[in-house]
Amino acid sequence: MIKIGIVDDEILARKVLEDYCSKINNFDVVLSTGNPLEFVNFTQQNQVDLIFLDIEMPELNGMEILRSMINPPKVILTTAYSEYALESYNYGVVDYLLKPIKIERFLKAINKVTASKIIAPKKNNASETLQIKHDGVPVNISFESILYIQSFGNYLKIFTDSRMYLITETLINIIKLLSKNFQRTHKSYITNLDRVTKATKTHLLIENKKVPISAMYKVIVFEKLEVLAK
Repeated sequence: MIKIGIVDDEILARKVLEDYCSKINNFDVVLSTGNPLEFVNFTQQNQVDLIFLDIEMPELNGMEILRSMINPPKVILTTAYSEYALESYNYGVVDYLLKPIKIERFLKAINKVTASKIIAPKKNNASETLQIKHDGVPVNISFESILYIQSFGNYLKIFTDSRMYLITETLINIIKLLSKNFQRTHKSYITNLDRVTKATKTHLLIENKKVPISAMYKVIVFEKLEVLAK
């Protein structure tokens, strides 16, 4: 989970960023404030992985906050003014967003945080469910909650946000029941591409778990990830 801080004295700007962040898998807004000093105090006791930081604020502006931090987290500046752009990159700022911020520009900025184009908005799959029998009891699992599925002998392990289910089935049969964002990534794995947070040449990262990518599926996996990120 990526812990997000939003620091902006404009309440409407904060609401926009909160809404955008709510659409991104594994983003957790731990602080949203218009008070820069509240943010500084918060970071003394709490972890923040990424800050959306406004520049023009009373008491303490964004550049002053950057100058004061010894080991700052990743920062995306948000402002209506462009004159600080050059200086901001001296502090390792990931990106510089000019207000009003559009969702497309927001996505481009957060993709830089992971150095790959695979962070995508959540899909509205809440109404789509996979019906299985677990220990003889019918269970409905929402597609959105499924992380990945692993073949295990004559069984499948279905890993979700809350637990793992063990069922008697094959990958070939079960993928026919899933939505198009599910993709075979390996002879033993099906992955929910909507839940991927990072990719390398050999694996996908989902909730800090590594799912392998085999050479057979590599091209189609990365093509689908590119489409989901647009």
